[in-house]
Amino acid sequence: MLLAAAPAAFVAAVIQRITGLGFVLVLIGPVVLLYGGREGVTLGVLLALVASLAAVPLVWREVEWRRSWWLIWPGLVAAPAGAFVVRVLPDPALLLMIAALAYFALVAGHLPALAQALTGRSGAVAAGAAAGFMHVASGLSGPPLAAHAVGDRWPQRSFAASVQVIFVAFSAVSVLLRGLPALPSVDVTVLVAATTAGIVVGSLLVRFVPAPIARRAMLAIAWAGATVVLVRGILALWS
Repeated sequence: MLLAAAPAAFVAAVIQRITGLGFVLVLIGPVVLLYGGREGVTLGVLLALVASLAAVPLVWREVEWRRSWWLIWPGLVAAPAGAFVVRVLPDPALLLMIAALAYFALVAGHLPALAQALTGRSGAVAAGAAAGFMHVASGLSGPPLAAHAVGDRWPQRSFAASVQVIFVAFSAVSVLLRGLPALPSVDVTVLVAATTAGIVVGSLLVRFVPAPIARRAMLAIAWAGATVVLVRGILALWS
């Protein structure tokens, strides 16, 4: 499993560094397939924390701290609700929820009404709360944040930097609420190293790989991953 998970973490981190988003969206299919819904997402949010921590020093000067804070605090308030849902849902329902959130993440960018609804200070609070809940539940917190950025006309470069700080906050609270993955420490170390290496390589490639190409690769992998999670959830219902 490690031989499959490590390349997936590396590729997800490369895409995250180039596009600013998509780490868990790319990783969710492989880790859920390999480790199951609960353990896979727990691993995913831990590696998301590593990826964002590695990226923050590279984008530090472009972070908009005030705007970030108005997304972070509502997410921290809503995060325990996500942890509660994870605890009470049976495994098949959890897999189907993860698949639904993954599909939502893939189509949210094509819903102009969502961006229009998440503008201003109230829109930031709503987007942050939704993102915090989704991050703990599935690791997939990007869509509400991206929708708010579009609706609020947040410059892409600044948003891509700021969202790394937001992901650090959400991933850290997710790790606290979900705990660490029940994997051998050697496996976790290898996956953390693969994620960090992906951020480093992505930093070298960011000038040479156009963001649209990286986004297309992210979407192709993410659609396949969401479908894998959905199929696994349906099969779990039948078993």
